[in-house]
Amino acid sequence: MAHSSPHTLILATESAYKIELLQRLGLPFEACAAHIDEARIPDEAPATMAARLALHKARRVAEDYPDAYVLGADQVIALDQQIFQKPATAERAVAQLMALQGKTHRLITAIALRTPDGAELASECAFEMVMRPLTEPQARAYVEADQPLFCAGSYRIEAGGIRLFEAARGDDFTAIIGLPLTRVWSLLDQAGYLEKL
Repeated sequence: MAHSSPHTLILATESAYKIELLQRLGLPFEACAAHIDEARIPDEAPATMAARLALHKARRVAEDYPDAYVLGADQVIALDQQIFQKPATAERAVAQLMALQGKTHRLITAIALRTPDGAELASECAFEMVMRPLTEPQARAYVEADQPLFCAGSYRIEAGGIRLFEAARGDDFTAIIGLPLTRVWSLLDQAGYLEKL
């Protein structure tokens, strides 16, 4: 079991995107991967899945760092009740884009904070993502250019993926990249973490 001070903040991820986002808040933190099973429970609603996985990640890392504040996050992309996960291959990425093109899907980002005293706080942020109509050659060209093979939904909105969209409707654009910083700050405030700095 690792030891940490009660002022330690740990982000339960190895995602470079989430790490870079959290750095914007100017808080000292460490990052530690949470190795969990991210499979969907049958018939699980997309928002429920995102919230469950965010909390599971926070709890898993808190087992190793019980004296820290541990922040978990998870993102689910859903078209109605269909969930789109990381494609891993170019072919699957193209197939995902063709399923999403010309439609509006939801991008749900959930966060969970586990405190040293075992309290758990949670929040979520949802965006409506309106994707432009795409031809298969356009989808292939995008996948080749941006290589979004480890991005749910097969797009990197912080890179060239922005051109795939007509609109993105929500209230914290950092949620699209993977970590809604307004919600993170609010949870840390609610938990009393900011008073300890």
